[in-house]
Amino acid sequence: MNWLTNARGIIRRAFCFFMPKAREGRRKGIRTGRMPPLLLLLSALCLLPSGCRPEPRADLVIVNGNEPESLDPAIVTGVSEMRLTKALFEGLTRLDGQTGLPVPALAERWEVSPDKRVYTFHLRTNAVWSTGEPITAPDVVWSWLRALDPATAADYAGQFFYLTNAEAWYTGQLKDRAQVGVHALDARTVRAELTTPIAFFLDLCALPIFAIVPRPTIEKYGDRWLSARPLPASGPYELLEWRLNDKVRLRRNPRYWDAAHTRSAVVDFLPIGSPNTALNLYETGQADIVWDKDLVPMELMDVLLRRPDCHTYRYLGTYFYRFNVTRKPFDDSRVRRAFALATDKVRLVKKLTQGGERPAFHFVPDGVAHYVSPEGLPYDPAQARRLLAEAGFPGGRGFPRFEYAFYAAAGGAAKMQLLIAVELQQMWHDTLGVPVEIRQIERKIFFNAQSRLDYDVSASSWVGDYNDANTFLDLFTSVSGNNRTGWKNARYDALIRDANLQTDLDRRAKLFREAEGLLIREEAPLIPLYFYAGFNLYDPARIQGIHSNVLDEHPLQDILKVGSRTGAPGSSSGNQTSKPLAPARAAAE
Repeated sequence: MNWLTNARGIIRRAFCFFMPKAREGRRKGIRTGRMPPLLLLLSALCLLPSGCRPEPRADLVIVNGNEPESLDPAIVTGVSEMRLTKALFEGLTRLDGQTGLPVPALAERWEVSPDKRVYTFHLRTNAVWSTGEPITAPDVVWSWLRALDPATAADYAGQFFYLTNAEAWYTGQLKDRAQVGVHALDARTVRAELTTPIAFFLDLCALPIFAIVPRPTIEKYGDRWLSARPLPASGPYELLEWRLNDKVRLRRNPRYWDAAHTRSAVVDFLPIGSPNTALNLYETGQADIVWDKDLVPMELMDVLLRRPDCHTYRYLGTYFYRFNVTRKPFDDSRVRRAFALATDKVRLVKKLTQGGERPAFHFVPDGVAHYVSPEGLPYDPAQARRLLAEAGFPGGRGFPRFEYAFYAAAGGAAKMQLLIAVELQQMWHDTLGVPVEIRQIERKIFFNAQSRLDYDVSASSWVGDYNDANTFLDLFTSVSGNNRTGWKNARYDALIRDANLQTDLDRRAKLFREAEGLLIREEAPLIPLYFYAGFNLYDPARIQGIHSNVLDEHPLQDILKVGSRTGAPGSSSGNQTSKPLAPARAAAE
């Protein structure tokens, strides 16, 4: 009866989408017509006896944005996918939900050599797969080498290059992968050997790409390993079902080493692209948490920000646009800098974002530990026009028509990106006289095009994986899979490499500042626009375990629903209730 369950999920969202519009239409005296025939048919079908018991409601329901591209921790790059993979597959460390700092996970302890280049991890004796087999040191070694393998095509593979010989094996200079600096000393002991001391290695071990995955399942099923049932999980949850465009349902892993502190038994993640639908599901009690600002109607942001269930805070994330420097005329740094000088970031933030974002004149966000960025290029239209003229395009004459691309999820979650694209188009036309076309692309196709350098200029964002400037500046090294600009600069690479050799924090920060100045002032393969403001929507009287931190890190096992809103349709009553939330007015798509 999976088809019937899927139909019910579709209908639930259809009602959340159509009914507010119908009510709004009636208030305005507009005939909205009958319910769509397909919706009527599916509704009737769902009233038929199914021959099975109704699916029980999850203990916690989260609106998570887009449909996951994958649940393989080695290849995911999006925040919404990482929320899921971190719940399913754990690494040697994980990030604490209150501090954002690394804490023991599958490794219960470790020792670091005096020169800080060798880490010896000791796995927990009660670390087992959800299917009962022990998680061993060879599992760790195999998982890391699989993620590093070029055949896996992991954008984060460069994070392993701090291991000895890892980069040489990745690039084919070394054939024997046994020489890569990760080794199983015995069934419970892993040794990681680094090329140089780095302050954030334990943070790296908490990244999804460092997670431990089930070798026998992957070797048996290949690319379809995530379809295996039961799917062995190393994290606090196991995958119960993944229904496309309906939900991902996770269930507490009873064999997880810390299962006693996994607070919710069953959790649903809903892939909702429409802000109206997401907010209506939340307001009617069918969803408990909405994670991201893109998932609420922009028209209601001023109202929502005044509500006690709306939580905002600063975290380490930057919205920017990047150039494909392999395409003319963006191979000329004068052209790129002209675009930067023609971009009024203050105007963008004041006019459009409305959620506490701050204009970005550098790439690394304010608040990163032990680091202060240099200032980048200001808004200076006159200088922008002079640079463009020097590059051979006075007044924009002769400048080729180009595309500004951004991705869109179904249902309108990219409305902000569209508004930004239109604003940039106008700025560049008015200041530089250049012809810009806007192109909206489906998310998966968009990221594939970025990776292939099949674009001119594209919207981008980056959220820090750990609290260190390197998580931002390392992106644009020549070997980074997340570079996606075609820009390569030997001086920049050397500065980043030298910075990470330093044990003196001040010297390290100085080298990073020099590198960032090269990135945002001299070469400008990217233009920062604004720094993100964190946004979560949940009722603090009934949701526990969510804490604001600069990484926007919220481990799923920490979260618990303790009550339900009074009178919320579809909500089961709990031991604790809170006052109903102020209703939000309907918003048009």
